[in-house]
Amino acid sequence: MPLPVVVPLLGAALTLLLSNRPWLQRSVSVACLCTTLAVAVALLVQAYRHGPVVVQVGGWPAPVGIVLVADQLAALMLVVSSAVTLCVLLYSVGQGQGETRETAPLTIYHPTYLVLTAGVTNAFLAGDLFNLYVGFEILLAASFVLITLGGTETRIRTGSTYVVVSILSSMIFLAAVGLVYAATGTLNLAQLAQRLDGLPDGVRLSLQLMLLLAFGVKAAVFPLSAWLPDSYPTAPAPVTAVFAGLLTKVGVYAIIRIETLLFPGGQVAGLLMVVAGLTMVIGILGAVAQSDMKRLFSFTLVSHIGYMIFGVALSTVAGLSGAIFYVVHHITIQTTLFLVAGLVEERAGSTDLRRLGGLAQVAPLLGVLFFVPAMNLAGVPPFSGFLGKLGLLQAGVAAGGPLPGVLVAAGAATSLLTLYVASRVWNIAFWRAPRLATAQPAVRLPALMVGATVALVVFGLVLTVAAGPLFDVTADAAADLRQRTPYVRAVLPDDAP
Repeated sequence: MPLPVVVPLLGAALTLLLSNRPWLQRSVSVACLCTTLAVAVALLVQAYRHGPVVVQVGGWPAPVGIVLVADQLAALMLVVSSAVTLCVLLYSVGQGQGETRETAPLTIYHPTYLVLTAGVTNAFLAGDLFNLYVGFEILLAASFVLITLGGTETRIRTGSTYVVVSILSSMIFLAAVGLVYAATGTLNLAQLAQRLDGLPDGVRLSLQLMLLLAFGVKAAVFPLSAWLPDSYPTAPAPVTAVFAGLLTKVGVYAIIRIETLLFPGGQVAGLLMVVAGLTMVIGILGAVAQSDMKRLFSFTLVSHIGYMIFGVALSTVAGLSGAIFYVVHHITIQTTLFLVAGLVEERAGSTDLRRLGGLAQVAPLLGVLFFVPAMNLAGVPPFSGFLGKLGLLQAGVAAGGPLPGVLVAAGAATSLLTLYVASRVWNIAFWRAPRLATAQPAVRLPALMVGATVALVVFGLVLTVAAGPLFDVTADAAADLRQRTPYVRAVLPDDAP
């Protein structure tokens, strides 16, 4: 159970000691993430068959000690995040010394990347609010290094914004943790599920809004998302990819967890729906106005967070199931698109659409690697993006009412605009005649970079083929989240109702 956290941390220490042996660094990093993925799959099977897996760290029983919990939601997030981080690591290994042209220290990259992975896995497994805060801080500390890797002026400038926003959200989160403890006398999530219901409505709502504010910044929901499009595109391609795929989804995961376990009942459902609708529409309108692939994908990233928040706001099994499915889909597809943008930059020397053209002619495989996930993100049938959006929109229709109806319309419009954005990139960068950047002599793309991207494209297609079984898992996870009893009983068997 602790291995998904412990193995990357031990690997980070070992790779730091092996700083003078890059090939050993790479081998240790890949081995650590392969181990993490294998353990995550085992935990998902165990959680699906037998319910939440719980470990009392150090033998201290909950709620006194630190508890790690892998229910179906946490285990599924572990599997997807482990698979994605492994592919991105292989991509960065294939990139090799590409970043050394900007004096990026490869010896620091691997330890920091593994620390980031440990922070993500710790956040998913955390069974109390303070350990969740620790998980966020671990991944944020590592992300501060990765986003400024190379020390260029642009990365330092945009990274500074990211650091300031992250620290501010962490301060809000820590203040909320203190207030929760003052009001309830505990930070254990299972025990909080029992005690928060007894608080006065005003106190309970204030705690809920503070936590939502902190996690909303981390998830980049509107109007707390302005920092993201300026921060992510300047980082190295693998860093941007893992940030886009995972870091915002940890914030979404935290929102799902607190809204179902700690604050059930949908007291702020209307607010969340408004936020979801604005996130979808304003994010995709920002993407329409972009002329750089990385910035464009950053705005689509913000936009599609709105779909997940919509599912959470519905507070139904169907809505939560659709949200969880869409998180899994979006982690995979958004990461893939940023890796493709890195390949375009490697091949053409730029991701500026005004300098690109003819990529489908000069690099047909690159065209396929973009086209498949782009259509998936746009929700073209029969891809997983279509299935996830269909599930969410059906849940919205079933919920009834004017606000869910408006959100269904906003979701459909956002999907059409995403298709327009994807088609625009295809027409300009891949379909029209070669231009300045692509007219240069052919650059051979590293096989490992291409292979890692192909693996994620295939993984996205597997999500489509296996959508039925995956929806079964997400529906079971959503039902458990709504009931709360399986989680509470697993952590506090003596106190559970």
